[in-house]
Amino acid sequence: MARPATGQLIAPKGKAKSWAIRFRAYGKRHHVTLGKPEDGWSHERAEAELRHALADVERGIWQPYKPAPVEAPPEEPTFHEFASEWFARHEGDWRTHTQTDYRWALSYHLLPWFKDHRLSQITIEEVDRYAAAKQREGVLSNNSINKTLTRLSQILEDAFEYGKIDKNPARGKRRRLKAEERSRPWVEPEQLLALLDAADPYARPVFATLAGTGMRPGEALALPWRGVNLATSTISIRESKTSAGVRQGDVPMGTAEALRELKARSSGDPGDPVFSNRQGRRQTKRNIQQRLKKAIDGANSVLADAGIEPLSEEVTPYSFRRTYSSLRASRWIDAEGNMRPGDDPVYIAEQMGHTDPKFTFRVYQRAVKRRERLSGAHLEAFDKALQWAATGRISPEPAVPSLPNAALIQGMPG
Repeated sequence: MARPATGQLIAPKGKAKSWAIRFRAYGKRHHVTLGKPEDGWSHERAEAELRHALADVERGIWQPYKPAPVEAPPEEPTFHEFASEWFARHEGDWRTHTQTDYRWALSYHLLPWFKDHRLSQITIEEVDRYAAAKQREGVLSNNSINKTLTRLSQILEDAFEYGKIDKNPARGKRRRLKAEERSRPWVEPEQLLALLDAADPYARPVFATLAGTGMRPGEALALPWRGVNLATSTISIRESKTSAGVRQGDVPMGTAEALRELKARSSGDPGDPVFSNRQGRRQTKRNIQQRLKKAIDGANSVLADAGIEPLSEEVTPYSFRRTYSSLRASRWIDAEGNMRPGDDPVYIAEQMGHTDPKFTFRVYQRAVKRRERLSGAHLEAFDKALQWAATGRISPEPAVPSLPNAALIQGMPG
């Protein structure tokens, strides 16, 4: 006959802070810790637990306690991993221009800085450090840097909602740089050739003329062939909104070449409009604006692949006035490696038909300083635009360097 199971109580004593029971079961001695007095364990409760355990041993149903396995918490994703999933998750909801703009902000600004950070490592301090570094680079304006911070906040807001971080460190106005005075968006010189390449044959000579002469869109569209002298590379502007706008302007070589090509495929009668549609009638501002938007869509994929900020959808034909000022004001290096000075601001103001040269002086100062801060793809594309304007020629390479598409998951361009 089997001997009945026996056991004993072990009261808290010394280093042992808990009640416990000890008994034999199935040929082995077992020690089970119950709990501390402050958790409600007493002599009576421990004694009852021992009786229950011994009864289960007698019935053959007692099982040694096995703690439930603790699952290891999933590894926290990096910003690169989470941002790639975020982009793929929302991409179908965005227009093509938005996709291009967001991919540029991620591929060339946010991911190079944050890609190896675990989400919890992106702190307020780190966000501010990123913004300050972008300011020191001098390539992006404060407004453009703020655009990338808004993308960062969008991504981290998803991470917050999914419970992967406790708060969104990029949220709020305090993380943004001081906004610059909002002005009409324009085509930067490094964006110009990509835009001209993407324009259709009817729009390209218009954009080349606006960027190369600084004419107002209405002045250019009203221009007849009798007002264009390709032998002297000048134009005579007779229809303008101001008296200062009635003027004779110089035509740089890049624009002159575009006008020669246009004249070769048109009647070229003195009274005909330089810029006509398929029916031979003068093109309208609305028509040119529509063609510009199509060209922007085509140019932006090229610019984004090169890491250059995409063109704003708010760019209008009038925006080329600022482009012209930047091209004429910028110092640059010619094909022989010689530094060429920019044009005098007074000359630029006269060419644009300005009654007040203050705007020209502001653009002049910005353009000179800005080119000195550029490097890599931005500087190369900037100087190609200057070369086109001055000589009508660019080297056989594309307007912006061909770089691999920035694959968010497979790695970033160096």
